Amino acid sequence: MVAEQELKRFGFGANWASFSNQMDEERFDQAVSSLQNLFGLDAFENKRFLDIGCGSGLFSLAAASLGARVVSIDYDPKSVSCAKSFKAKGGFLDDQWEIHQGSVLDQSLIDQLGKGDLVYCWGVAHHTGKMREAIANVASLVSVNGLLCLAVYNDQGGASKRWLRTKQIYNELPRALRPAFAVVVAAYHELRFALARLSRLENPMPFSDWKKKKIDRGMSVWHDWVDWIGGLPFEVARPDEIVTQLRAEGFILEKLKTVGSGWGCNEFLFSLEKCCDDD
Repeated sequence: MVAEQELKRFGFGANWASFSNQMDEERFDQAVSSLQNLFGLDAFENKRFLDIGCGSGLFSLAAASLGARVVSIDYDPKSVSCAKSFKAKGGFLDDQWEIHQGSVLDQSLIDQLGKGDLVYCWGVAHHTGKMREAIANVASLVSVNGLLCLAVYNDQGGASKRWLRTKQIYNELPRALRPAFAVVVAAYHELRFALARLSRLENPMPFSDWKKKKIDRGMSVWHDWVDWIGGLPFEVARPDEIVTQLRAEGFILEKLKTVGSGWGCNEFLFSLEKCCDDD
């Protein structure tokens, strides 16, 4: 199944390149605030921040602006180009922000990156085709007393299997038809959300939810929909599966934000207080 998904890999970089054109000060400020709230730090001075699967580079930019020494990697060359553009516009030097093209599954690259005080891998491991291996490699990058942020798609059982098929259909379609397919799928679910709000005697319009998404991580609703509808490879996990895997590597769960029984990412913050080889 992994091999089949890799053949139909979604163009994450192209989607991020489109998103980066919508970059504005408000989105940047929200990304900065998101990182501060997540890691519980107002500033990142004297911290080495590893952004594994940097996408547009927005969160690498935010971390660099907070004073971190940033190392970004991404599999997709178009994502790497986006990050380099943000780096150039921000005036950051190479000793402040390194950017590499490569896969989290490439052990030789992982060995070269070095340890990070803050390791950020948001919505990435489940798109590699080998999620467990990707998580293990990301975890190996965390320094003692460091923090790891990981976000992984929630396992919804049968619903996740249906979403996998939706993603496969999207990537099997001719490129010209994919936007229309995404519009149809997104409109169907937005209508369902509107009816659910109406049943609770709430305003059925989606604008407050869209604003919340932007405030949460500075993201674009449309680009999130395209990523979700088309994103292959696609794997999912229950929260306890992620905690169990990382606990075996010596990690302690500090924060957990779940989507309940819904779709989307469960967000984890782990600390590594000692080497797993220590007594």
